[in-house]
Amino acid sequence: MSTAGAGVGSSSQQHILSTDMPSASPSVPILQATPGKRIALPVRVEPKVFFANERTFLSWLNFTVLLGTLAIGLLNFGDRIGRISAVIFTFVAMAIMLYALVTFHWRAERIRKRQAGPYDDRYGPTVLCVFILAAVFINLGLRFTASKHG
Repeated sequence: MSTAGAGVGSSSQQHILSTDMPSASPSVPILQATPGKRIALPVRVEPKVFFANERTFLSWLNFTVLLGTLAIGLLNFGDRIGRISAVIFTFVAMAIMLYALVTFHWRAERIRKRQAGPYDDRYGPTVLCVFILAAVFINLGLRFTASKHG
């Protein structure tokens, strides 16, 4: 009985102390392809891609909050021209919020479905900048025409 226990203990000690790793046979590849067929491997999407999409969405929302703060300041402390500009800036901020939401969901769906291709939008930010510039120029135009008449 003591020899059986010693045998078990010694084999387990040999197993624990062994540093040899089992190796695959060099003649057998790990992945085998059927002749004439392509192997379809799943596309790996790293978690940082999802987080980058969310971070971009939050960055756009941060910008809209700043633009909304400007509109509230003009609304509360401005004259008639300030209130008109506040309405314009509010609509621009809401348009940017809507753009950010649509773009976020569009990218998230493409990432979730693992669709290849660019996820950037070449025209959206340019159009939004044109809207902001238009709002600023309308504000300046109203301000200068009011100062000439007043």
